[in-house]
Amino acid sequence: MRAFSQLLDGLVYTRSRNGKLDLIADYMRRAPDPDRGWALAALTGNLDLKAVKASAIGEMIRDRTDPVLFEMSRDYVGDLAETVALLWPKAEDQPPEIDDGSLTLSAIVDRLQGVSRAGAPAALAQMMHHLDASGRFALLKLATGGLRVGISARLAKTGFAQAFGLDVDDVEQVWHALSPPYAALFDWAEGRCERPDPAGTPHFRPFMLAHPLEADSVDLSDYAAEWKWDGIRVQIVGTGQETRLYSRAGDDITGSFPDIAGAFSGHAVLDGELLVKGEFQGAKEHGGAAASFNALQQRLGRKAVSAKMMVDYPAFVRLYDLLLEGDEDVRALPWTQRRARLEAFLPTLDPTRFDLSALIDAPDFDTLADIRAGARDAAIEGVMLKRRDSPYVAGRKAALWYKWKRDPLTADCVMMYAQRGHGKRSSFYSDYTFGCWTEDGELLPVGKAYSGFTDEELKWLDRFVRTSTVNRFGPVREVEKTLVLEVAFDSIHDSKRHKSGLAMRFPRIARIRRDKPPHEADRIETLRRMIA
Repeated sequence: MRAFSQLLDGLVYTRSRNGKLDLIADYMRRAPDPDRGWALAALTGNLDLKAVKASAIGEMIRDRTDPVLFEMSRDYVGDLAETVALLWPKAEDQPPEIDDGSLTLSAIVDRLQGVSRAGAPAALAQMMHHLDASGRFALLKLATGGLRVGISARLAKTGFAQAFGLDVDDVEQVWHALSPPYAALFDWAEGRCERPDPAGTPHFRPFMLAHPLEADSVDLSDYAAEWKWDGIRVQIVGTGQETRLYSRAGDDITGSFPDIAGAFSGHAVLDGELLVKGEFQGAKEHGGAAASFNALQQRLGRKAVSAKMMVDYPAFVRLYDLLLEGDEDVRALPWTQRRARLEAFLPTLDPTRFDLSALIDAPDFDTLADIRAGARDAAIEGVMLKRRDSPYVAGRKAALWYKWKRDPLTADCVMMYAQRGHGKRSSFYSDYTFGCWTEDGELLPVGKAYSGFTDEELKWLDRFVRTSTVNRFGPVREVEKTLVLEVAFDSIHDSKRHKSGLAMRFPRIARIRRDKPPHEADRIETLRRMIA
């Protein structure tokens, strides 16, 4: 466990990507099996210890220390696991971390997987008595599944690949056919067996991604233009006997969309955009009726979906590409051939659940720009440009695919509340809730953002929050309504979940408007007129 806790500490305090990769690679080479397999599962978000809940950890520490001290400390530290690890009372006769095999990473995982929810607090407490603060922090992060150490699942896989001289795309190809603690993966990496064969399983293939289009420097005659729809990218994988749906990150989302999986019985792998049906203004003329992202959001992340939910928010997939047809892998074919095969494959699918993303007929960039600008009223994010001779390759490859997103909307909003961030931001107030004015002069929240600013701006904002606090609600601070933030967002929609009746899509801080008085910030009605 000590090696794993040192890895987490290193990842938290290391800023550079290459430094993080070196730490992961070194751990993967040195740690024994199956500890390193469980560590890889934790780093990639594939370790789910259902018995341990954050609320139970809070109760554990409240029983062992002053609850007021705990709440004040958590407000200052900003992270539950770190606060509990530091406050955990150490008995005078507490032994050091024991080395009898009971606190190896694999032994801890085995114990937490086998314990009931009622027995989890006692099991955690017994282990924490034998760990130092760093070990307790690692244990609690592992138990709750929220590592938040500044890395993505892709970065963890890249670190693993770097450790053994593998291509990360090769790792991705076999990843979803394996399960923790990945014994076969490490056997392959260290040359003890052939590469695992995922054939016959409904496993994920890495998506092909696009570079942002910075200028109209590409020759449009070499590219096909296609709409970039405002849903979530999804991969449908069917073996003829089983169908799975994967998100862009490779997460299995079949349980959230059983209506889509149940409508596909083919043997193929398809790439498309998951949307919800709706008569969104302008959508029909751009290729078919689709609702806003806000409608899709009602179904995202649900482990169980009711029949009413499926009726109220009927999902469908707008198809972009064909990766496999039967046992034939067609990713090496040029886009034009894959498109033709996709068009031929489409009639075999349920038309209520699958359709084809329309191509855009534009002879030049000026025409395309005009068409793109007119798409604001549809459930569309922008335009994709795909080189006609491009194969389907994992990741972003130069000069093959480009995304040309529509320009963001902006609004001047007033900061209302702030909360500490996580990981390397746990010492800063970096999550900001902001609002706009009603006609009656009331300030109502319209969004929350935690990105878009520089490190220096973060320090300035953190100082503002600390010196302008007027009230506290647990980890949340209410601030003086004096600071205006220019907020950029992709779109805005009606929302029943928020008092303002509005919800922003991808809000981020574009500028700190220290020059603007708060009463000149935007009105709710101004934002409402931006609804597509």
